[in-house]
Amino acid sequence: MPIRFLELFLNTPLQSICILRLSAIGDVCHAVAAVQAIQKQHPQAKLTWIVGKVEYQLLKELPGVNFIIFEKNLGKQAFRKLKEDLNDEVFDVLLHMQVAFRANWAARLIRAKKKIGFDWSRAKELHALFTNSRIKPQTEPHVLEGFFAFAEKVDVHANTLDSLSWDIPVSQQDKEFADSLIVANSKHIVIAPAASKAERNWLPERYAQLADYAHEQGFKISLCGGPGPLDRDIADKIIASAKCPIQDLIGKTSLKQMLALLNNASLVIAPDTGPAHMAVTQKTPVLGLYAHSNPKRTGPYLYQDYVCSAYDEHIEKQLGKPAKQLKWGVRAKGKNLMESITVESAITNFDRLVKDFSL
Repeated sequence: MPIRFLELFLNTPLQSICILRLSAIGDVCHAVAAVQAIQKQHPQAKLTWIVGKVEYQLLKELPGVNFIIFEKNLGKQAFRKLKEDLNDEVFDVLLHMQVAFRANWAARLIRAKKKIGFDWSRAKELHALFTNSRIKPQTEPHVLEGFFAFAEKVDVHANTLDSLSWDIPVSQQDKEFADSLIVANSKHIVIAPAASKAERNWLPERYAQLADYAHEQGFKISLCGGPGPLDRDIADKIIASAKCPIQDLIGKTSLKQMLALLNNASLVIAPDTGPAHMAVTQKTPVLGLYAHSNPKRTGPYLYQDYVCSAYDEHIEKQLGKPAKQLKWGVRAKGKNLMESITVESAITNFDRLVKDFSL
């Protein structure tokens, strides 16, 4: 792009912005904060977000956002439908926030004067071929900070990170549903025990022991999660092992209802899974449980200091170097890594959260 045209482009208020981030629940939660910061900086701009079908169920009715749903299960038809939905619209800028090849292939269908993608170190799966501009390289960024680098490319000031906010609408009906199950401002903990992969889940009997401890401190306990067999299995084992009463909400909520429940909770306990990041959007404290991924990159953003992590221990054991000397974001591998997180360490962090947030 010639320098003179680029200068003219940058000095012209943006009229249309396209966001491409299809998945997953935790990632779109991170992205919302960046997107809403962009909206404040460019209130005149029409904002279109291309998002996955499941993720849309959480984000729908987001103020000022026009959504185009990409249904990956449709295969090739998903791309044809996307092209139809775009209707040849030309955007001032595309913020291409996903490096997966499916998203890269979708980006080629989006017409934009400027297509901003990740920096070279993160531009996997031919990502750079579908962009003509890049965010700045970052040193050990959290995923949320990576998305904010896109916001900085369209003039959002970096210090916005110091005052994060999320506005994900929940209907009055969904709020009333949540209120009927968890009374707001009461001592109530929500455990979201199941990640998408079983190896990332803590042991059911340890969840149960932590639940029993919390109950002894005067907290009520609920379980939440999706309707899948993995969620159901771990929930059943927790309930069978626990001595305290547990409200079982597994598979009984929509994403919006779950968001309202997490808002009402005093504290959320979860591994590396979507509900942990949903709770962050409600500014509900999170006790995270991590062993496979670096919590400094993917942990609950506002509550990283309270994560029980076995990641550093396992990554150094497997690769012979501390995490600081390895490529950022490398994952530890193994089916039993979560066993390294003890009940005692979880109780310690639980007590810290209770004290620090006056729960």
